[in-house]
Amino acid sequence: MVLKIVLYPTPVLRAKCREISEVTPAIHKLAEDMIETMHAANGVGLAAPQVAVDQQIAVIDVSHNPQCLTYLRINGERVDMVKHMPIVFMNPVLDLGKSKAVDEEGCLSFPRLRGDIRRSDEIKVTFQTLNGETQTWECDGLLARAFQHEIDHLNGILFIDRLSAVSKVSLKRKLARLMQEWEEDGD
Repeated sequence: MVLKIVLYPTPVLRAKCREISEVTPAIHKLAEDMIETMHAANGVGLAAPQVAVDQQIAVIDVSHNPQCLTYLRINGERVDMVKHMPIVFMNPVLDLGKSKAVDEEGCLSFPRLRGDIRRSDEIKVTFQTLNGETQTWECDGLLARAFQHEIDHLNGILFIDRLSAVSKVSLKRKLARLMQEWEEDGD
């Protein structure tokens, strides 16, 4: 079932989400619905707060672009990314690489707003899967950026918080205008 994506400034988007201690049928259903919602919205990721749930679960699917990264290792073993998408991850712990890159990002909770965000090029993330397994993924490229973006959501951090000071000033009017449009559209 496609869920309603909440828009900024809905308070749940600023929530520090609760850890998931038990994977229940409701969590499986939420994950399934989040994947369907992400695909329906043409997104590459979706975090639970974006569907008004304050739990540490998110989904990512970058399989539409197999060249979006140069490597993916799961538990130390190099793997084909496409075979592991979409990914559902819970209770993530993120280690950031030292090298940074700036790239354009958008967010499903901010329709029609994009900005240049500086993030780590490479990451290592350890998380729980739906079958209770703990996995560690190491990657770069769009997948690394998507993990960082979605994990920010789980901690109440939004991509607009990561904009440079100059970008924040230049996007402030546009954000105000878009928020008015979202309200008028009933989104």
